[in-house]
Amino acid sequence: MKYDCIIIGAGPAGMTAALYAARANLKTLLLERGIPGGQMNNTAEVENYPGFDSILGPDLALKMYDGINQFGVEHGYGNVVEVKDHQDYKEVITDDATYEAKVVIIATGCEHRNLEVPGEAEYSGRGVSYCAVCDGAFFRNKKLIVVGGGDSAVEEAIYLTQFADEVKIVHRRDALRAQKIIQDRAFANEKISFIWDSVVEEIKGDDQKVTGVQIKNVKTGETYEEAADGVFIYVGLIPLTQAFTSLGITDDAGWIVTDERMQTKIPGLLACGDARQKHLRQITTAVGDGGIAGQQAYQYIEENK
Repeated sequence: MKYDCIIIGAGPAGMTAALYAARANLKTLLLERGIPGGQMNNTAEVENYPGFDSILGPDLALKMYDGINQFGVEHGYGNVVEVKDHQDYKEVITDDATYEAKVVIIATGCEHRNLEVPGEAEYSGRGVSYCAVCDGAFFRNKKLIVVGGGDSAVEEAIYLTQFADEVKIVHRRDALRAQKIIQDRAFANEKISFIWDSVVEEIKGDDQKVTGVQIKNVKTGETYEEAADGVFIYVGLIPLTQAFTSLGITDDAGWIVTDERMQTKIPGLLACGDARQKHLRQITTAVGDGGIAGQQAYQYIEENK
């Protein structure tokens, strides 16, 4: 089936792009491989989205999703494996279907980077987690390790304190990278302490669950074991752009390169949100990107009638 616009990914960028494209009367398909919302579904309280003093990430995702359906956006599900450029149209190939559109908008976002240490894969779902919102309630009155020093790590550590007795943040530097207001909240929280200049070398456990981590001080080389019931990992992001690297639109790290109108170097192929090469990856910036991309899709089609 042919569409005016196909959007790959239903996070905040993809849903906003769908909203703008559909309101411009474009026949629009939103392709997603899971629950709409993207990383918002893994976010606790959102306090920096205009219009809300505070809102849970999944709740904001649901509001966005409900908002786009009134304009006739069609929904499809599947893992996109390739996009082919035929100049006057694009072909989007998933595991079990092929679609055609005049314009394609890539909004696939990114995912959390793994530590790649022994025990991480073995204890995933048994004490190792990448989502405090999803798993925090399972760790009531427990001792937890959070690995990382950026916004996500510190925010999720704060969130976990409503369940855990103790949360220790392990960071490879001697200062956090999180925003100052988030740092201040963490430093003021009696349940949170810090292990500076250190990395987790191994996640240890018994036959059933995590029991601790092996920590190495990167300055002294000292190693020791820290007892813990769970490990929450936030050490960076990986762009979900593997299906598009053959098109030559990504940088060396895999982020998609666009101009300010969300255009890649291939006419009719746009990208928005966290999959883009950009400095700030937030819900607000994703929504802004999506609005520009949806409007640009309309303008491209009008100019090429």
